[in-house]
Amino acid sequence: MTAATTAPALPAPTAPGLAVDWPALVTETAARTTALLERAADADWSRRPEGGDWTCRATLDHLALGVLGYAGLLTARPTDRYITLFGSLDPAAPVPHCLEGLRIAAALLAGAVRDATPDVRAWHPWGHSDGPGFAAMGTVELLVHGWDLAGALGVGGPLPDDLAAPAVARLFPAAPTGHAPGATLLWCTGRAALPDRPRLSAGAWSWDGRVR
Repeated sequence: MTAATTAPALPAPTAPGLAVDWPALVTETAARTTALLERAADADWSRRPEGGDWTCRATLDHLALGVLGYAGLLTARPTDRYITLFGSLDPAAPVPHCLEGLRIAAALLAGAVRDATPDVRAWHPWGHSDGPGFAAMGTVELLVHGWDLAGALGVGGPLPDDLAAPAVARLFPAAPTGHAPGATLLWCTGRAALPDRPRLSAGAWSWDGRVR
């Protein structure tokens, strides 16, 4: 995935005293991810991303379901289970319309994050989390699955550091330092190696959504 020419004014999480605008992070990540994938709208979406079990089209549906699911979790706030609402993209719709659906799911997640007070918690198998935690989860899903898709469809590139940095800081507290945030996120999610660390195997990674 490549960064857009004009990046949004999102504060860097490493800068002391600056807070992350989590709803804006989610919607901006969705906007840039879908803009990139629109360049491959006419590609063969029956391809499978490297190491994936699903086609690109099925991966896109999974991505929309996951982002919408985070919005649902943060809205319902269960303590011990996933929600019963599942959302999917129209399998007969053209790719640009499906990408619109992904932006809708991101907007719903951003709204749920915006409405959640600091005391709100909801279940997730990788740690009960708060609004910023679910925003970071949605950002990670959009970035890494967007990277998977972009690579398979021939429009791939590095992850945008400004979008990856807040998500790494929030969900991967033990992440290695000294590398670009985008490269670090790919390592944390088992997508790529770092110069000083081999690639993690499938199933050997997870994030920590707990509130710290």
